[in-house]
Amino acid sequence: MVVPLMNLHIKSLGASHTVAGIIGSLYGVMQLFSSTFVGCWSDIVGRRYSLLACILLSALSYFLLGNSTTVFLFALSRVPVGIFKHTLSISKALLSDLVSERDRPLVMGRFNAASSVGFILGPVVGGYLAEFEGGFYQTSFICASIFLLNGGLVWMLPWNEENTSNRHHYQDKGTNNCLAKSNHDLHLKSASGRSVTNSNFFQSPWIQVAAVLKKIKGIACSNLWDVLLVRFLMSVAILLYYSNFTLALEERFEVKPLFAGYLISYSSALGVLAGCLLGPITRLYGHNTYRLLLHSSTFTCTLILLYASAPSIWVVILSSTFLAFSTTIGRTCILDLELAVGGSEASGTLLGVGQSVTSVGRIIAPLLSGIAQEFSPCGPPSLAVGLALLAIGIMNANKQKYRSHGSGKLKNQ
Repeated sequence: MVVPLMNLHIKSLGASHTVAGIIGSLYGVMQLFSSTFVGCWSDIVGRRYSLLACILLSALSYFLLGNSTTVFLFALSRVPVGIFKHTLSISKALLSDLVSERDRPLVMGRFNAASSVGFILGPVVGGYLAEFEGGFYQTSFICASIFLLNGGLVWMLPWNEENTSNRHHYQDKGTNNCLAKSNHDLHLKSASGRSVTNSNFFQSPWIQVAAVLKKIKGIACSNLWDVLLVRFLMSVAILLYYSNFTLALEERFEVKPLFAGYLISYSSALGVLAGCLLGPITRLYGHNTYRLLLHSSTFTCTLILLYASAPSIWVVILSSTFLAFSTTIGRTCILDLELAVGGSEASGTLLGVGQSVTSVGRIIAPLLSGIAQEFSPCGPPSLAVGLALLAIGIMNANKQKYRSHGSGKLKNQ
């Protein structure tokens, strides 16, 4: 609701384009460095307390934003939300705690679909409210109120984190696949960190920081590098595809930016549908997340190549239609593979690390896009194809490592 209106508001406060850009980048940098720590902190203190803290501090941030009458107050209001707005990641970690490994892709797909609906409707509602006098301030207060409402819902949710932790411990104990041995130390560290989550929230901050750093060290020493590298390469590839989408359509096919906006909204709506269809698709693949990820990434690479060489706008529409499905499936599969390799007990840390990897991609992609556009409007998607092929090569090189990933899920049920 608020994000599309921020540039207009900060300029109305008298900020220059440079200052507006610096403040906008400040949020991204804080998200980059805080996502891993906040995710790991949720493993230490528990999902309920960490999620409540993030929600309430985000509400405070939007309340301050609604009172920002100077550039300084605007910048100050972005600090709490930049550090603590990781509610989606912690919610995904909570869902990972509550559902079985076999049902995880289906649940994550539906969660992503629900989130996509919010990203579709939010700008529409925010744009409507902005038409009124003081619309930006009203929108900010509404966002703060929604966060407070979510905080109340989280407080009332009936779940027991100790029970979910124990359930995952015994489920992981019965796992029999090629990944268990390599991640044994990570599971033990994660389980010990979650055994007393309710009391850990009230421990000394220094004890919590030490526990967070110990968890992050465990992730750094695990064998997740290939999964995170695949996530990074595919994230940059997709960001490159969208980086000059509007400009490229205008230069190549002489279509107006409004048409490009409609096409992006159309793709977002299809992404919601793809999230709802993940259940039947994963069953079709026998719950083999690795194979589904490999195929969806290959399909994504092919569709970006089709877009880069499209002779007409109809081919672009065709590629955008199927790309909405392949990217949605790929995002869910890479998340599920991270949790399967790293262990569901460290889901908060893993999701935080994954979010940091994606944030690095968001920083690098515009730079690569600008360089590629110096050669051709098709430069960014062409570079995206190369990065996607590299990701596919890494997955093929490690297929022996994940060969029994899908069958391992079925054995555990």
